[in-house]
Amino acid sequence: MEKIQMTTPLVEMDGDEMTRILWQMIKDELIHPFIDLKAEYYDLGLEHRNETNDQVTIDSAEATKKYGVAVKCATITPNAARMEEYDLKEMWKSPNGTIRAILDGTVFRAPIIVKGIEPCVRNWKKPITIARHAYGDVYKASEMIVDGPGKVELVYTKEDGSEVRELIHNFTGAGVVQGQHNLDNSIESFARSCFSYALDVKQDLWFATKDTISKKYDHTFKDIFQEIFDKEFKAQFDAAGIEYFYTLIDDAVARVMKSEGGFIWACKNYDGDVMSDMLSSAFGSLAMMTSVLVSPHGYFEYEAAHGTVQRHYYKHLKGEQTSTNSVATIFAWSGALRKRGELDGITELMTFADNLEKACIETIESGKMTGDLARITSIEHPTTLGSQEFIQAIRATLESYYA
Repeated sequence: MEKIQMTTPLVEMDGDEMTRILWQMIKDELIHPFIDLKAEYYDLGLEHRNETNDQVTIDSAEATKKYGVAVKCATITPNAARMEEYDLKEMWKSPNGTIRAILDGTVFRAPIIVKGIEPCVRNWKKPITIARHAYGDVYKASEMIVDGPGKVELVYTKEDGSEVRELIHNFTGAGVVQGQHNLDNSIESFARSCFSYALDVKQDLWFATKDTISKKYDHTFKDIFQEIFDKEFKAQFDAAGIEYFYTLIDDAVARVMKSEGGFIWACKNYDGDVMSDMLSSAFGSLAMMTSVLVSPHGYFEYEAAHGTVQRHYYKHLKGEQTSTNSVATIFAWSGALRKRGELDGITELMTFADNLEKACIETIESGKMTGDLARITSIEHPTTLGSQEFIQAIRATLESYYA
């Protein structure tokens, strides 16, 4: 087939370890043979982030603001062990957190449903979408080790020099302390993104925090959501026949487990991080979930909602066979290509993205899959394929559509 032409680049953010290997396989087998890819490339591998003092991460986010669409590979957020392993200058922050803070968006994550991969929760019939706030909280926190007795306070110094103080704790021995923050305008963007997305997909929206314990921090989220809903969205929700309601996070968990699915669950940053992993695993696999950051300013960043698959990477370096699920990373590419086609009016690019996703699902449902799915599928006698073999099987299915 003649390659599909693009008019505007998308931003390509490469990553780390096994997902970096898959990234190149996907481009070689599923992108370049079909598309004349236009991409502005940024290497977010940990070595290059370290070389550039993490400036490359900031540059990639700014490029996303320029071009509007990005696709991102999974990346390492270093801990003490990674500091030593990669000989880092410092313990660089999460690239996802940095990018999300710059783009000021909401991350929407939903499971990829495939016949033969049944959810662990037997009453779940429809996908559950997590809407995760993408700014602040623990991801922008400051931390301190307290090495002995003393008083720790929150201090707010106003522009006029006056101070407001709040006691955190009178320490009688060693401990730790953490300070989190958020911004009203970011919470407002989060709320509007959630309400708009719910209207687009015609699904109920739940929002949950722990305002009974966090009477100022979490309660502010609750109040801002309710105010924006009442003023800007209530009439539209009524007309669409969908519902918005607030509940405590522990009540939300209980409701989710008993539900049939088919709704959007809005969470603060850390809650969304944890709950999206729980949902993706319960629906089948961490590698079977879509993830897109949607900014109210019109920026879109697509990514895989899982880590860099470190264990498989070390096997790969030894020359051993791996069977790593690449579906979430493929869907990151398809999502970005579809959005690029939508924004640029390129129907062929949008259709290709649809076909690429269809080929992934059809390949799995035919019994060809990676090891994580073969262990849980109800399909009889599945064929377990290696990492590259699975991508090549998807290519064969995709090529059949264009034969």
